[in-house]
Amino acid sequence: MIVIAHDIRSLHNIGSIFRNAAAFGIEKLYLTGFTETPPRKEIAKVALGAQDLVAWEKVGIKDLISNLKDNGYEVWGLETGEDAVSIEELKDKKLALVLGNEVEGIDKETIKLLDGIAEIPMKKKKSLNVSVASGIAMFVLS
Repeated sequence: MIVIAHDIRSLHNIGSIFRNAAAFGIEKLYLTGFTETPPRKEIAKVALGAQDLVAWEKVGIKDLISNLKDNGYEVWGLETGEDAVSIEELKDKKLALVLGNEVEGIDKETIKLLDGIAEIPMKKKKSLNVSVASGIAMFVLS
């Protein structure tokens, strides 16, 4: 599984996503949009070395999605919405999962490029911190 961290503003969230990616053996982490990259002390503080264990690359989102699809990946967004399916429906797919901005989520332009959106079923509150959501998704899908 590939994870794409798109427009993540918090360096601590980026560090946590790296740590989750290392914990669950993610193939590669792509950092897109205005998501910052290592080396940054704020990322390292939370990643605790995971930034050195996970293969990662900073790239543009549109070309990345196109290239992943050309290589047989389904590209889904972790996002709430009327069309969202349960994250569990993505098991056993050759998958790239897009994580969106902490406040705005995944921008509409990027959503149009995706194969669909999937959400983590929740009881009351309908959103989670992006780093928490990424850990749950990586656990369910790895």
